[in-house]
Formats: sequence, structure tokens, C-alpha cells
Amino acid sequence: MGTHEKNIRALIFMARIDAHHHFWKFDPVRDSWINDNMRSIQRDFYPDELKTLLQANLFDGCVSVQADQSTAENDFLLNLSVGNAFIRGIVGWVDLQANDLQEQLSIYQGAKLIKGFRHILQGERQRDFMLRPDFMRGIAMLSSFGYTYDILIFPDQLGYTKKFIKAFPDQPFVIDHLAKPYIRDKKLTEWKKDIMDVAEYGNVFCKVSGMVTEGDWLGWEKSDFRPYLDVVLEAFGPQRLMFGSDWPVCLVAASYASVVNIVNEYFAELSQDEQDDIFGNTATKFYNL
Repeated sequence: MGTHEKNIRALIFMARIDAHHHFWKFDPVRDSWINDNMRSIQRDFYPDELKTLLQANLFDGCVSVQADQSTAENDFLLNLSVGNAFIRGIVGWVDLQANDLQEQLSIYQGAKLIKGFRHILQGERQRDFMLRPDFMRGIAMLSSFGYTYDILIFPDQLGYTKKFIKAFPDQPFVIDHLAKPYIRDKKLTEWKKDIMDVAEYGNVFCKVSGMVTEGDWLGWEKSDFRPYLDVVLEAFGPQRLMFGSDWPVCLVAASYASVVNIVNEYFAELSQDEQDDIFGNTATKFYNL
């Protein structure tokens, strides 16, 4: 790459972005998924705390992702963004099966920070919930409004996900948390096959996030994550990978800095341009930050 191309590349790189984190005012009933094994995060998490962590780890901004399935969550995140310019985008929630979905999406066009939506598919009893006709009808509306969709699933749902994404070649998708592979149990083969199949679709991206909570919370080693990172790097390449801390959920197993260091050390083997993609460019382009 010549000097001129490097200069152009430097201009394109806009920011280091943490592409996945959450805020919440802790409610023990609503947030019952935060059980006593996760008592360290049974408290409120607000922008001031994250801002300090982002600055300490040289991040310029973040994407705030819904933690509660309600439209009130969208208002909560939008309100937190006021006066906090480091919040570059929001992944909210909307009932994709609602009869008035098109009207709701039209209204959200006025909230420029909302870049896309997510449904907690991993928690649905119907494992192929994403293939429900009404849900797919909702997904079909997103691209016309310019919205992305975050796919939050467990590995057992990857097979359904391939059929799901195949139906929407023009919809930008991103797999959250590598689809949560069974790192603690060191299971790799089936997840690898399924994630490679999904990655064949060029409109599907992947977040390098959520790994420490899928490992041994008290005894993980950096080497535990390398086989899974090898797979997603091969499958998606740097231009379809984006870093996310999954803060504050990550705190049950690691500090913010530790999560960053795991990924930093692994991707240090790549060129600076490729690292720039993973730590900012991919998220900036995907979410139109």
C-alpha cells in the first residue's frame, strides 16, 4: 500500500468503537436473568462509568444494545444518549410481529441514533422462532428503513439461522457473541461447521464479543478463546468482524480491560488496517455511525 492510499485509509478510519454493551437501571423482577451467580452486576450501569472505561482503553464511542424487550427501553437508551456524544448508535427493540410495525418504524426514523433492532431469540422456547411467518414479515420491513438486525442466539439455533438469513439477502445482519459457542466445554466441531455455513452469506457480520461469559468464569485462559477466534477470522475476515465488550455482563468473568486485551493480543498478528476494521471501521460502516 502506497503513502497516498495510507493517507486515504487514515481519513476513512473514523473511530475506535465498542460495538456491543448495555446500560440498565437494575430491576430484580424485570432483570431476573441476572441471577445470584451474577450478583456483581445486580446494580445500575450508566454512561459515566462506561465513559471512563472507554477513555482508559482508547475507544472513541460505543453502540448501546437493548437489554429489555420493550419500547420503553428505546426511550431509556435515547435519554441516556443526551449529553453523551460517545454513544454513537443504539440497537433497540420493537415487536417485529406487530400489525402496526411499519408505522412504528416510520416513527423511529426520527430517532437518528437508533440504527437497528434485536430480539432475544436465545431465550425463546420455540428454537426456530425466527422462522415464524409474522417475525419474518417484520424482518422484511427493516432494510427499506435502513435498519440493521442483531441476531442473538445459542449454537443450537445456527441451523435455523442459515435458513432465516437466506430469505433476506439485502438485510444487514450481525451475529452477537459468536453465537455463544460452548467454550467452557471446549466444544468446537459442530459450532464451527454451522458458523462457517452462516458466514457464506456476505450480508452477515459477527461481533467478537461475549466470549468470557461462555468460558470458565473463574478459571479461563486466553488460549481458551483462540480456537473460536481462529474460526470467525477465517469465516468472516476482518471486514465483517467487530469488537464488542459486552460490558457490564462481561464483569461476571473479567474486567473491561481484560476483555479488550484478549482480543488485542489475538489480532495483533494482523495488519494495522485489519485491526482498524475490527476495532472501528466495520462497526462504523455496518451501523452507519
